[in-house]
Amino acid sequence: MSLKRPTEVVTVEPLSLRITEVFTSLQGEALTSGLPTTFLRLTGCPLRCAYCDSSYAFQGGTQRSIDELLKQVQSIGVLRVCVTGGEPLAQPNCLPLLGVLCDAGFEVSLETSGAMDITGVDNRVSIVLDLKTPGSGESSKNLLSNLALIRSKDQIKVVVTSEGDFRWFELFCDEHPAVFDAGVVWISPSYGEIDLQQLASLILSSKYPFRMQLQLHKQIWGEESGR
Repeated sequence: MSLKRPTEVVTVEPLSLRITEVFTSLQGEALTSGLPTTFLRLTGCPLRCAYCDSSYAFQGGTQRSIDELLKQVQSIGVLRVCVTGGEPLAQPNCLPLLGVLCDAGFEVSLETSGAMDITGVDNRVSIVLDLKTPGSGESSKNLLSNLALIRSKDQIKVVVTSEGDFRWFELFCDEHPAVFDAGVVWISPSYGEIDLQQLASLILSSKYPFRMQLQLHKQIWGEESGR
């Protein structure tokens, strides 16, 4: 008589991500600016932009399951959820997180640099793609193939530190008109680095339909993290 081999028990670990913080605040940027939003700030980023305001998210954080994060966001009860970083797409499990949040009925946005491939991002997510200017020190990292994936539900943000950055982006648009497949192209001044009246004048005189934005959260709370 042959003996049956015992059935092997396979344990499947739940999908998880490294999280720096979860908090609820007013959205400070983009189309939903001023609306209550729950933010999931993922840990880690391959870029080192000169003006980065979330460098505390480069390392550390806590490993948390997607199920756990979903339950926390549901308990908060705010309709809008923004997945940010760091660079969220540096963690592969960001993609299933976005899908789970959409499935649960949240209005989801993703703040990502222009350096990470946005292929596979759930079509229900509004992507806010941050193209990098020379003033960031990381403009060579822009992944141009992303422009073919941008749709009208998405937004492009460009942080400028100087008139030189602004002129650079105008030339970028000359060469890459697909930028305007996005619903809005935002010009955001690097906090404290460029005169706001000067930037407004540059936008008014530009041939392109750029839209100026200020970081509302910084007007209210300054550089305080978790805001």
